[in-house]
Amino acid sequence: MAESSLYVALFALLGLLVGSFLNVVIHRLPMMLERHWKQDAQALLAGDAEAPAVEAEAAAADRFNLCTPASRCPHCQHQIRWFENIPIVSWLFLRGKCSQCKTGISVRYPLVELANGLLWAYCIHRWGLTATGAAWCFFSSMLLTAALIDWDTTLLPDDLTLPLLWAGLLCSALGWIPVSLKDSLYGAAAGYLSLWSIYWAFKLLTGKEGMGYGDFKLLAALGAWFGWQALIPIALFSSVVGAVIGIGLKIFSSLREGGYMPFGPFLAGAGFLVMWFGTGIIDRLLQP
Repeated sequence: MAESSLYVALFALLGLLVGSFLNVVIHRLPMMLERHWKQDAQALLAGDAEAPAVEAEAAAADRFNLCTPASRCPHCQHQIRWFENIPIVSWLFLRGKCSQCKTGISVRYPLVELANGLLWAYCIHRWGLTATGAAWCFFSSMLLTAALIDWDTTLLPDDLTLPLLWAGLLCSALGWIPVSLKDSLYGAAAGYLSLWSIYWAFKLLTGKEGMGYGDFKLLAALGAWFGWQALIPIALFSSVVGAVIGIGLKIFSSLREGGYMPFGPFLAGAGFLVMWFGTGIIDRLLQP
């Protein structure tokens, strides 16, 4: 029992540290994608004479990634030192402000660290120090990151959804999650095709795009991890909660420009519910 508690505490600490890195991913990955899209467009439009300039810009952009440059305050460009980057502790010590310019640091940074630490602790507490426990730690971090990026930018990067999908299939094949490979494959295919079909039906009827391809891939990933049986409860719960929140945001005029609201965070929320309680909890929540 003591050894089990030690493992849980250790992974809670590791989860906090990984959560600090997730904050970097959430902030930088969308920027990296936009830079690459811009480079691809410029390379496509540029002639041979402009190719060297495009290549030089691409080389400069390559120096901006998840590791480089070092983290800085976006207001005064103060480079964040190691003791200012200790998960949760540094934010509390600095009272949520930059040590140089005293500009406020969002409370979301320590909350993401805390959430990831708690998720990792839960996974090890439930499944132990096993491949299954490690697999669900990976699942939790990827899903948390994807949800927050989608909420901020309405983007669900392939860099997150596709590894999550393939990891689900691989974990099923290895027996690390309690879903047969057959159910996992059917779940991935049905998850993608269901939202893909809704997307095209809506577009043909209205001429508008109701969701993005990232949503298809995220539901496919959830189908790979939980099996096809979980897809209907996940889709129903995320749709109902998303509609309620969307109506609330519309009433209070809080919708972003264009009236769009990302669907990914609600899919992710349903995914976490299934991980914690199984599909039965969603069925009970949706019952009148």
